[in-house]
Amino acid sequence: MIFDRLKRFSIVLEGAERDGPAAFSPGQAVSGRVGLELAAAARLGALRLRAMGAARVHWTESRSAGSSTAYTQSYSDQVEFLSHRDTLLAPPDNGESTVLQAGRHEFPFTFQLPETLVTSFEGKHGNVRYWVKAKLHRPWATVKKAKKEFTVIEPIDINTPALLAPQAGAKEKLARAWYCSRGQVSVTAKIDRKGYTPGEVIPIFAEIDNCTSRAVVPKAAIIQTQTFIARGTKKQKRSVVTSITGDSIPAGKREVWHGRALKIPPVGPSILQCRILQVEYSLKVCVDIPGTSKLLLELPLVIGTIPLHPFGSRTSSVSSQYSVNLDWLSTIPEQPEAPPEYSAVVSSPEAEQSLAPPCRSELGDILEGPFFAYIQEFRFRPPPLYSEVDPNPPSDSIRPRCMTC
Repeated sequence: MIFDRLKRFSIVLEGAERDGPAAFSPGQAVSGRVGLELAAAARLGALRLRAMGAARVHWTESRSAGSSTAYTQSYSDQVEFLSHRDTLLAPPDNGESTVLQAGRHEFPFTFQLPETLVTSFEGKHGNVRYWVKAKLHRPWATVKKAKKEFTVIEPIDINTPALLAPQAGAKEKLARAWYCSRGQVSVTAKIDRKGYTPGEVIPIFAEIDNCTSRAVVPKAAIIQTQTFIARGTKKQKRSVVTSITGDSIPAGKREVWHGRALKIPPVGPSILQCRILQVEYSLKVCVDIPGTSKLLLELPLVIGTIPLHPFGSRTSSVSSQYSVNLDWLSTIPEQPEAPPEYSAVVSSPEAEQSLAPPCRSELGDILEGPFFAYIQEFRFRPPPLYSEVDPNPPSDSIRPRCMTC
């Protein structure tokens, strides 16, 4: 039977690591092959391929309609990003099956990804997945299927003015216990920019004033917020990516962080352009105050994929890129030296020879190409140097002309 003759049916993508998914960028071409191995000659129908990519969200909420009545509300939505179909093996026009001999057979395929795609993601209430599925139709047998997932990473360049802008904020809180004021706690924090990439270190500049009668403890953490949207309702899930804890600040004292380092672990990039699923990051600086709620200060972050350029934003102006180090300007003299005269650099015979086109005997076989490639840039002598002294002064014997005659 055909079921026993089909030994292997799989999909292999180029660029995929062993036992791992292949990674692609939007707009890139995806290439691979569908392979099947037959133990004996067999009749096969069509071999079709389909590439898909979509974002899906789903969650349920229990609601009460009274003291004894309860029901479950379901929320779900889907957005399709990629849909490609191809036929790798078509049946003959007469409707009969195609006969393949025993052995291994491969069917290559290639398709182009759209220019705009969302990064692959796996969350508790939603995901963004991309995959390729092949279906082998066989006479008098079930359809054989093979599926291969791949990863898409949307490039996020942090070298943009919006992501290179510093982020700062300040907050204060009045500590109370049994309606009695215990003093005030204030925090001011700043970071160099809004965009970072995994593996980078965020230097935190902060100032914490503890004007209460008890010690407080400052902390900093990177928070990931997953937002799922369906039917006008949002579902969020927050988690701590990484955190640090500062030293305890005694009552009436001040603590200053001069670039306290917080390293970003390997995390997925931000997802900001999807209608039903978003992944956002923030830097949260908080102060634990005994006897009352925490003082929280949140600064937005964007986790990108293209790291910081040495000169900052590649889209900024030239002056802003080279404003990092201007020490070289001090070496320029106030009064620049006059340039040398043309005759001091090139003699008259050399100038005439350099301005003339090359001879055919000198060029040899290279004249087979277009002759305009050998035309010199300058065909005439340069103008004389500017001077305040007239090189041809008027003679004293010439009577000056009267301007009123």
